[in-house]
Amino acid sequence: MAQTNWRILFSHEGLPNTNAWPECLDSLKQAFACVNEQTSMAEMKAWQPTLVRALQQLDLPAWRISQVISDHNDWIYRYTLRESLSEMQQQGWGVPPCDYCVLTLGSGARHESLLSPDQDNAMIIENYPETRHNEIDTWFQALGERFTDKLDVAGIPLCRGHVMARWPLWRKSLDEWCEQMHLWSRRRTVKLVQLSNILLDFQPVYGQFALAEKFRQALLELMPGAGLFLDEMNELQKETTVALDRLDRLSSDGQDAPHQQAINLKRQGLLPMQAALRLMALRKGLAAVDCKGRLAMLSQAGYLSADRAVALNDALEYLLSLLLEAQMEAVSLGRKPDGWVDKSKLAPHRRQQLKMALMQIRELQKLAAS
Repeated sequence: MAQTNWRILFSHEGLPNTNAWPECLDSLKQAFACVNEQTSMAEMKAWQPTLVRALQQLDLPAWRISQVISDHNDWIYRYTLRESLSEMQQQGWGVPPCDYCVLTLGSGARHESLLSPDQDNAMIIENYPETRHNEIDTWFQALGERFTDKLDVAGIPLCRGHVMARWPLWRKSLDEWCEQMHLWSRRRTVKLVQLSNILLDFQPVYGQFALAEKFRQALLELMPGAGLFLDEMNELQKETTVALDRLDRLSSDGQDAPHQQAINLKRQGLLPMQAALRLMALRKGLAAVDCKGRLAMLSQAGYLSADRAVALNDALEYLLSLLLEAQMEAVSLGRKPDGWVDKSKLAPHRRQQLKMALMQIRELQKLAAS
Protein backbone atom coordinates (compact mmCIF):
# COMPACT_ATOMS: atom_id res chain seq x y z
CA MET A 1 0.00 0.00 0.00
CA ALA A 2 1.52 3.33 -1.03
CA GLN A 3 2.08 5.88 1.72
CA THR A 4 -0.43 8.22 0.09
CA ASN A 5 -3.14 5.57 0.55
CA TRP A 6 -2.95 5.11 4.33
CA ARG A 7 -5.88 7.50 4.74
CA ILE A 8 -8.23 5.16 2.86
CA LEU A 9 -7.98 2.38 5.48
CA PHE A 10 -11.20 3.54 7.16
CA SER A 11 -12.79 5.51 4.34
CA HIS A 12 -15.46 2.88 3.63
CA GLU A 13 -18.41 1.62 5.63
CA GLY A 14 -16.86 -1.80 6.26
CA LEU A 15 -13.38 -2.89 7.22
CA PRO A 16 -10.74 -3.03 4.45
CA ASN A 17 -10.28 -6.21 2.45
CA THR A 18 -6.76 -7.35 3.28
CA ASN A 19 -6.63 -10.36 0.93
CA ALA A 20 -4.91 -8.49 -1.89
CA TRP A 21 -2.37 -6.75 0.35
CA PRO A 22 1.30 -7.55 -0.39
CA GLU A 23 3.43 -9.63 1.94
CA CYS A 24 5.23 -6.56 3.25
CA LEU A 25 2.00 -5.58 5.05
CA ASP A 26 1.74 -8.85 6.97
CA SER A 27 1.92 -7.12 10.37
CA LEU A 28 -1.04 -4.94 9.42
CA LYS A 29 -2.95 -7.91 7.99
CA GLN A 30 -2.43 -9.72 11.28
CA ALA A 31 -3.78 -6.73 13.18
CA PHE A 32 -6.92 -6.64 11.03
CA ALA A 33 -7.33 -10.40 11.50
CA CYS A 34 -8.23 -9.59 15.14
CA VAL A 35 -11.41 -7.72 14.14
CA ASN A 36 -14.35 -8.37 11.85
CA GLU A 37 -17.84 -7.12 11.06
CA GLN A 38 -19.17 -8.69 14.29
CA THR A 39 -16.65 -6.93 16.53
CA SER A 40 -18.37 -4.51 18.91
CA MET A 41 -17.42 -0.85 18.78
CA ALA A 42 -16.01 -1.08 22.32
CA GLU A 43 -13.75 -3.91 21.18
CA MET A 44 -12.92 -1.95 18.03
CA LYS A 45 -11.81 1.08 20.04
CA ALA A 46 -9.82 -1.12 22.44
CA TRP A 47 -8.09 -2.62 19.37
CA GLN A 48 -6.41 0.67 18.45
CA PRO A 49 -3.11 -0.08 20.28
CA THR A 50 -2.85 -3.28 18.21
CA LEU A 51 -3.32 -1.17 15.08
CA VAL A 52 -0.70 1.30 16.30
CA ARG A 53 1.85 -1.46 16.94
CA ALA A 54 1.31 -2.81 13.43
CA LEU A 55 1.77 0.64 11.90
CA GLN A 56 4.91 1.20 13.98
CA GLN A 57 6.33 -2.09 12.66
CA LEU A 58 5.85 -0.62 9.18
CA ASP A 59 7.88 2.43 10.25
CA LEU A 60 5.03 4.89 9.91
CA PRO A 61 5.81 8.16 11.71
CA ALA A 62 3.69 9.14 14.70
CA TRP A 63 2.02 12.02 12.86
CA ARG A 64 0.78 9.65 10.18
CA ILE A 65 -0.37 7.15 12.80
CA SER A 66 -2.30 9.93 14.55
CA GLN A 67 -4.11 10.60 11.28
CA VAL A 68 -5.02 6.92 10.92
CA ILE A 69 -6.24 6.78 14.56
CA SER A 70 -8.36 9.87 13.90
CA ASP A 71 -9.72 8.25 10.74
CA HIS A 72 -10.62 5.17 12.77
CA ASN A 73 -12.42 7.33 15.34
CA ASP A 74 -14.35 8.94 12.47
CA TRP A 75 -15.24 5.43 11.30
CA ILE A 76 -16.64 4.68 14.79
CA TYR A 77 -18.59 7.97 14.68
CA ARG A 78 -20.18 7.00 11.36
CA TYR A 79 -21.05 3.52 12.64
CA THR A 80 -22.78 4.88 15.76
CA LEU A 81 -24.69 7.42 13.67
CA ARG A 82 -25.90 4.80 11.20
CA GLU A 83 -26.93 2.57 14.09
CA SER A 84 -28.74 5.43 15.83
CA LEU A 85 -30.60 6.41 12.67
CA SER A 86 -31.66 2.81 12.08
CA GLU A 87 -32.97 2.47 15.65
CA MET A 88 -34.88 5.73 15.42
CA GLN A 89 -36.57 4.64 12.21
CA GLN A 90 -37.49 1.28 13.71
CA GLN A 91 -38.95 3.00 16.78
CA GLY A 92 -41.20 5.30 14.76
CA TRP A 93 -39.13 8.48 14.60
CA GLY A 94 -38.93 8.18 10.82
CA VAL A 95 -36.22 9.62 8.62
CA PRO A 96 -34.43 12.90 9.40
CA PRO A 97 -36.86 15.81 8.89
CA CYS A 98 -34.20 17.80 6.99
CA ASP A 99 -30.53 17.73 6.04
CA TYR A 100 -27.87 17.95 8.73
CA CYS A 101 -24.14 17.51 9.27
CA VAL A 102 -22.33 16.13 12.31
CA LEU A 103 -18.97 17.75 13.02
CA THR A 104 -15.97 16.57 14.97
CA LEU A 105 -14.08 19.31 16.81
CA GLY A 106 -10.60 19.81 18.23
CA SER A 107 -7.88 17.20 17.78
CA GLY A 108 -10.31 14.84 16.03
CA ALA A 109 -11.10 17.50 13.44
CA ARG A 110 -7.40 18.26 12.99
CA HIS A 111 -6.78 14.49 12.64
CA GLU A 112 -4.15 14.76 15.36
CA SER A 113 -5.79 12.41 17.88
CA LEU A 114 -3.84 9.81 19.78
CA LEU A 115 -5.18 7.00 21.97
CA SER A 116 -7.50 8.59 24.52
CA PRO A 117 -9.63 11.43 23.14
CA ASP A 118 -13.02 12.22 24.60
CA GLN A 119 -15.93 13.47 22.54
CA ASP A 120 -16.00 16.95 21.00
CA ASN A 121 -18.75 17.23 18.41
CA ALA A 122 -21.47 19.50 17.09
CA MET A 123 -24.30 19.47 14.56
CA ILE A 124 -25.38 21.84 11.80
CA ILE A 125 -29.01 21.51 10.74
CA GLU A 126 -30.37 22.80 7.45
CA ASN A 127 -32.31 26.04 7.86
CA TYR A 128 -35.98 25.40 8.61
CA PRO A 129 -39.08 27.50 9.44
CA GLU A 130 -39.28 28.68 13.05
CA THR A 131 -42.75 27.15 13.28
CA ARG A 132 -41.14 23.69 13.00
CA HIS A 133 -38.50 24.26 15.66
CA ASN A 134 -39.93 21.98 18.36
CA GLU A 135 -40.52 19.15 15.90
CA ILE A 136 -37.14 19.34 14.19
CA ASP A 137 -34.95 20.14 17.18
CA THR A 138 -36.56 17.37 19.23
CA TRP A 139 -35.73 14.88 16.45
CA PHE A 140 -32.08 15.94 16.27
CA GLN A 141 -31.76 16.11 20.05
CA ALA A 142 -32.81 12.45 20.12
CA LEU A 143 -30.21 11.62 17.47
CA GLY A 144 -27.54 13.57 19.37
CA GLU A 145 -28.27 11.78 22.62
CA ARG A 146 -28.24 8.37 20.97
CA PHE A 147 -25.01 8.60 19.02
CA THR A 148 -23.06 10.30 21.83
CA ASP A 149 -24.23 7.60 24.27
CA LYS A 150 -23.10 4.94 21.81
CA LEU A 151 -19.71 6.63 21.42
CA ASP A 152 -19.36 6.63 25.20
CA VAL A 153 -20.09 2.89 25.35
CA ALA A 154 -17.59 2.38 22.52
CA GLY A 155 -14.81 3.99 24.54
CA ILE A 156 -14.90 7.59 23.31
CA PRO A 157 -16.14 9.17 26.55
CA LEU A 158 -18.76 11.86 26.91
CA CYS A 159 -17.15 15.30 27.06
CA ARG A 160 -16.97 16.57 30.64
CA GLY A 161 -17.36 20.10 29.27
CA HIS A 162 -20.61 19.11 27.47
CA VAL A 163 -19.20 19.91 24.00
CA MET A 164 -21.55 17.54 22.20
CA ALA A 165 -24.44 17.69 19.75
CA ARG A 166 -26.80 16.40 22.44
CA TRP A 167 -26.79 19.93 23.93
CA PRO A 168 -28.51 22.96 22.30
CA LEU A 169 -25.35 25.10 22.39
CA TRP A 170 -23.68 22.67 19.99
CA ARG A 171 -26.73 21.86 17.81
CA LYS A 172 -28.08 24.66 15.62
CA SER A 173 -29.29 25.49 12.16
CA LEU A 174 -26.79 26.94 9.70
CA ASP A 175 -28.19 30.46 10.08
CA GLU A 176 -28.16 30.14 13.87
CA TRP A 177 -24.51 29.06 13.83
CA CYS A 178 -23.57 31.99 11.59
CA GLU A 179 -25.50 34.43 13.77
CA GLN A 180 -23.96 33.01 16.94
CA MET A 181 -20.42 33.43 15.62
CA HIS A 182 -21.30 36.93 14.39
CA LEU A 183 -22.41 37.85 17.92
CA TRP A 184 -19.53 36.10 19.69
CA SER A 185 -16.90 37.66 17.44
CA ARG A 186 -18.12 41.20 18.18
CA ARG A 187 -17.19 40.88 21.85
CA ARG A 188 -13.93 40.53 23.73
CA THR A 189 -15.10 37.94 26.26
CA VAL A 190 -12.83 35.17 27.55
CA LYS A 191 -15.56 32.52 27.78
CA LEU A 192 -16.81 33.19 24.24
CA VAL A 193 -13.27 32.96 22.86
CA GLN A 194 -12.71 29.69 24.72
CA LEU A 195 -15.91 28.24 23.24
CA SER A 196 -14.92 29.51 19.80
CA ASN A 197 -11.47 27.92 20.07
CA ILE A 198 -13.24 24.58 20.44
CA LEU A 199 -15.66 25.22 17.58
CA LEU A 200 -13.34 26.81 15.02
CA ASP A 201 -11.36 23.62 14.41
CA PHE A 202 -14.08 21.45 12.88
CA GLN A 203 -14.50 18.83 10.18
CA PRO A 204 -17.67 17.17 8.84
CA VAL A 205 -17.88 13.48 9.68
CA TYR A 206 -21.44 12.49 8.67
CA GLY A 207 -24.37 13.96 6.75
CA GLN A 208 -24.43 16.78 4.22
CA PHE A 209 -20.86 18.10 4.13
CA ALA A 210 -22.00 21.13 2.10
CA LEU A 211 -23.52 22.59 5.30
CA ALA A 212 -20.11 22.49 6.98
CA GLU A 213 -18.44 24.12 3.99
CA LYS A 214 -21.02 26.93 3.94
CA PHE A 215 -20.36 27.54 7.63
CA ARG A 216 -16.59 27.48 7.05
CA GLN A 217 -16.87 30.02 4.23
CA ALA A 218 -18.92 32.32 6.47
CA LEU A 219 -16.25 32.10 9.17
CA LEU A 220 -13.42 32.77 6.73
CA GLU A 221 -15.15 35.97 5.71
CA LEU A 222 -16.04 36.96 9.28
CA MET A 223 -12.97 36.29 11.39
CA PRO A 224 -10.25 38.48 9.80
CA GLY A 225 -12.33 41.56 10.68
CA ALA A 226 -13.09 40.52 14.26
CA GLY A 227 -10.28 42.61 15.79
CA LEU A 228 -11.31 42.72 19.46
CA PHE A 229 -12.25 39.06 19.46
CA LEU A 230 -8.89 38.05 17.95
CA ASP A 231 -7.10 40.30 20.43
CA GLU A 232 -8.64 38.31 23.28
CA MET A 233 -7.77 35.07 21.50
CA ASN A 234 -4.21 36.38 21.32
CA GLU A 235 -4.14 37.03 25.07
CA LEU A 236 -5.34 33.49 25.73
CA GLN A 237 -2.77 31.91 23.43
CA LYS A 238 0.01 33.84 25.15
CA GLU A 239 -1.10 32.32 28.47
CA THR A 240 -0.68 28.73 27.21
CA THR A 241 2.99 28.41 28.07
CA VAL A 242 5.37 25.73 26.82
CA ALA A 243 7.22 23.40 29.21
CA LEU A 244 10.29 25.59 29.60
CA ASP A 245 11.37 27.77 32.51
CA ARG A 246 13.08 31.17 32.27
CA LEU A 247 16.46 29.46 31.76
CA ASP A 248 15.08 27.30 28.93
CA ARG A 249 15.15 24.15 31.04
CA LEU A 250 12.41 21.55 30.63
CA SER A 251 9.87 22.34 33.33
CA SER A 252 6.31 21.24 34.05
CA ASP A 253 3.64 23.69 35.10
CA GLY A 254 2.94 21.26 37.96
CA GLN A 255 -0.80 21.01 37.33
CA ASP A 256 -1.99 17.51 38.32
CA ALA A 257 1.45 16.07 37.57
CA PRO A 258 1.72 12.37 38.55
CA HIS A 259 5.37 12.89 39.59
CA GLN A 260 8.09 15.55 39.52
CA GLN A 261 9.60 14.45 36.20
CA ALA A 262 6.28 14.43 34.33
CA ILE A 263 5.56 17.00 31.61
CA ASN A 264 2.15 17.30 30.01
CA LEU A 265 3.25 17.67 26.40
CA LYS A 266 -0.33 17.92 25.20
CA ARG A 267 -1.05 20.94 27.41
CA GLN A 268 2.43 22.49 27.34
CA GLY A 269 3.46 21.62 23.81
CA LEU A 270 0.76 20.76 21.31
CA LEU A 271 -1.88 23.12 22.73
CA PRO A 272 0.32 26.26 22.49
CA MET A 273 1.22 25.39 18.90
CA GLN A 274 -2.38 24.71 17.94
CA ALA A 275 -3.59 27.94 19.54
CA ALA A 276 -0.95 30.09 17.84
CA LEU A 277 -1.53 28.54 14.41
CA ARG A 278 -5.31 28.83 14.77
CA LEU A 279 -5.00 32.54 15.57
CA MET A 280 -2.69 33.20 12.62
CA ALA A 281 -4.89 31.24 10.21
CA LEU A 282 -8.05 33.06 11.33
CA ARG A 283 -6.40 36.46 10.98
CA LYS A 284 -5.39 35.63 7.41
CA GLY A 285 -8.62 33.87 6.42
CA LEU A 286 -6.89 30.55 5.71
CA ALA A 287 -9.10 27.48 5.48
CA ALA A 288 -6.77 24.74 6.81
CA VAL A 289 -7.66 23.20 10.17
CA ASP A 290 -4.78 20.84 10.98
CA CYS A 291 -1.39 22.09 12.14
CA LYS A 292 0.49 20.74 9.13
CA GLY A 293 -2.01 22.31 6.76
CA ARG A 294 -1.86 25.65 8.54
CA LEU A 295 1.94 25.65 8.51
CA ALA A 296 1.93 24.95 4.78
CA MET A 297 -0.63 27.66 4.02
CA LEU A 298 1.06 30.26 6.22
CA SER A 299 4.39 29.50 4.56
CA GLN A 300 2.96 29.59 1.03
CA ALA A 301 1.29 32.93 1.76
CA GLY A 302 4.55 34.39 3.08
CA TYR A 303 3.45 34.72 6.72
CA LEU A 304 6.03 32.16 7.87
CA SER A 305 9.47 31.65 6.40
CA ALA A 306 10.06 28.27 4.78
CA ASP A 307 12.78 27.47 7.34
CA ARG A 308 10.52 28.30 10.28
CA ALA A 309 7.67 26.26 8.84
CA VAL A 310 9.98 23.25 8.44
CA ALA A 311 11.30 23.64 12.00
CA LEU A 312 7.77 23.87 13.41
CA ASN A 313 6.65 20.89 11.37
CA ASP A 314 9.58 18.92 12.82
CA ALA A 315 8.61 20.10 16.31
CA LEU A 316 5.02 18.93 15.81
CA GLU A 317 6.15 15.52 14.59
CA TYR A 318 8.57 15.10 17.49
CA LEU A 319 5.97 15.97 20.13
CA LEU A 320 3.50 13.52 18.59
CA SER A 321 6.16 10.80 18.54
CA LEU A 322 6.99 11.33 22.24
CA LEU A 323 3.33 11.33 23.21
CA LEU A 324 2.49 8.22 21.22
CA GLU A 325 5.51 6.42 22.65
CA ALA A 326 4.44 7.33 26.21
CA GLN A 327 0.85 6.31 25.54
CA MET A 328 1.83 2.93 24.14
CA GLU A 329 4.03 2.34 27.20
CA ALA A 330 1.08 3.22 29.43
CA VAL A 331 -1.11 0.72 27.57
CA SER A 332 1.54 -2.00 27.98
CA LEU A 333 1.54 -1.34 31.74
CA GLY A 334 -2.25 -1.44 31.96
CA ARG A 335 -2.64 2.31 32.49
CA LYS A 336 -4.90 4.73 30.66
CA PRO A 337 -2.95 6.69 28.00
CA ASP A 338 -2.77 10.42 28.65
CA GLY A 339 -0.74 13.51 27.76
CA TRP A 340 2.17 12.99 30.18
CA VAL A 341 5.77 12.25 29.23
CA ASP A 342 8.46 11.33 31.78
CA LYS A 343 11.45 13.51 30.95
CA SER A 344 13.74 11.40 33.16
CA LYS A 345 13.30 8.53 30.68
CA LEU A 346 14.55 10.62 27.75
CA ALA A 347 18.18 10.28 26.69
CA PRO A 348 20.15 13.56 26.82
CA HIS A 349 19.97 14.11 23.05
CA ARG A 350 16.20 13.53 23.09
CA ARG A 351 15.75 16.00 25.94
CA GLN A 352 17.77 18.53 23.95
CA GLN A 353 15.62 17.86 20.88
CA LEU A 354 12.48 18.38 22.96
CA LYS A 355 13.84 21.63 24.34
CA MET A 356 14.58 22.91 20.84
CA ALA A 357 11.09 21.91 19.67
CA LEU A 358 9.47 23.79 22.55
CA MET A 359 11.64 26.84 21.85
CA GLN A 360 10.38 26.84 18.26
CA ILE A 361 6.79 26.76 19.52
CA ARG A 362 7.48 29.61 21.94
CA GLU A 363 8.86 31.70 19.09
CA LEU A 364 5.72 30.90 17.10
CA GLN A 365 3.61 32.20 19.98
CA LYS A 366 5.57 35.47 19.93
CA LEU A 367 5.09 35.75 16.18
CA ALA A 368 1.36 35.14 16.52
CA ALA A 369 1.18 37.76 19.28
CA SER A 370 2.84 40.34 17.07
